[in-house]
Amino acid sequence: MTQLTLTKLRMRNGIWEGRISAADRTREPDIRVTYLDRPVTDVTLCETDTAGSWDISIAVPSHAVADGVQTFVILDAESGTKLGDFSLIAGEAVSDDLRAEVELLRAELDMLKRAFRRHCLETT
Repeated sequence: MTQLTLTKLRMRNGIWEGRISAADRTREPDIRVTYLDRPVTDVTLCETDTAGSWDISIAVPSHAVADGVQTFVILDAESGTKLGDFSLIAGEAVSDDLRAEVELLRAELDMLKRAFRRHCLETT
């Protein structure tokens, strides 16, 4: 049995992208993605220029964009092995998250910098 490796590339426009690789595998792996123990149907697997490597794209269903933490699990369907997961955090759960607080502070700092620069231009 070949060991598959999943590497996250990015999350953009509601699509999670990653790369699956297996050094000694030539056929496309059977990948399953679940959300709330149900299959996610909009999953695309494309072979890359590198042998034994495939790009995976997972479109996040619109009903999964909701308050709380929403977790997606990526599995090798052949072996049942979990390759990875990703989560979306929104709504009330975000208010207690430190990363959300840092992003809020950055946004406020940017706002203050713009206001200060505007003030300096107006008073000169």
